[in-house]
Amino acid sequence: MAVALCWLHVAPRVVIVCRCNRRLTYRFTRQQRLLKTDEFSSVFSLRRTQSNAWFQVWSKPNSLGQARVGVVVAKKIVKRAVGRNRIKRLVRETFRLHAAELQALDLIIRAKQPVCRAKAGEARAALLRLLDRYRPCPAS
Repeated sequence: MAVALCWLHVAPRVVIVCRCNRRLTYRFTRQQRLLKTDEFSSVFSLRRTQSNAWFQVWSKPNSLGQARVGVVVAKKIVKRAVGRNRIKRLVRETFRLHAAELQALDLIIRAKQPVCRAKAGEARAALLRLLDRYRPCPAS
């Protein structure tokens, strides 16, 4: 299996499967984002939440067949835009790599505390534990 790696030490951008010669891409497309205020409001109004020390996740089933995500980082949590954008990138990258494993849900992920570079791995692990709760149950 051939793997094309990007310069970041996250995950491969494109994985080529040798048996079928199909390309599987790990992209974060526009269809995977919550963009409009109405989309955010409908998820907030349902009030199904999961949380831990780092993040809070609201969820709502959708009929699109894929998971979508919206990210909220308040100025109250991180004053500077650089810090808020770092948290958003961390959340989007984690979601991008694991979106195929999630149920068809609209998710809003809110940061509950600042994420410095030293604690980014810990925050990513906490987010993955939350996202694991939204994986479909294996068929028995």
